Amino acid sequence: MGITDLFSSSNVLLDVSANTKRALLEFMSTEAASRLGRPDQEILDALLAREQIGSTALGKGVALPHAELDGDGLPIVLLARLGRGIDFDSRDDEPVDIVFLVLWPSSGGKGLLTAMSEICRTLRDPQSLRRIRSAETPEAVIDLVRQLAAARDGAIPATIPPPDDT
Repeated sequence: MGITDLFSSSNVLLDVSANTKRALLEFMSTEAASRLGRPDQEILDALLAREQIGSTALGKGVALPHAELDGDGLPIVLLARLGRGIDFDSRDDEPVDIVFLVLWPSSGGKGLLTAMSEICRTLRDPQSLRRIRSAETPEAVIDLVRQLAAARDGAIPATIPPPDDT
């Protein structure tokens, strides 16, 4: 199961307003809880516990907060694009404005790592980030992520040149 299987336009939140990392995690916990039918405090606690280990900011304005949740429920991926970047304790000190939230059931094996890896590979190219930042609708974001994932997997020719790994 790839991220595109877990990702729909209803899981894309554009122009989110949050002033702090905690406020954003609280907002996203509430959003995820309403979709999963779980208490938002349970989700927030799991995310904050993960952030205690170290920031989930990836750099280039992107963060990937994630957690495993007890049980065998459904996984979920949410994307929030903030109207204004916030401090997320990123190593590159850039404010974060694109946030992928990944929540995975503990019974889901290594699915969490696979999903996070897929997101990282999909967002590797700076052009991808620019296109997500300029997308006007949740549907446009979904289409873009699907195109990027398909290009990454070789299903369609890449419309964005891959990064030079030499």
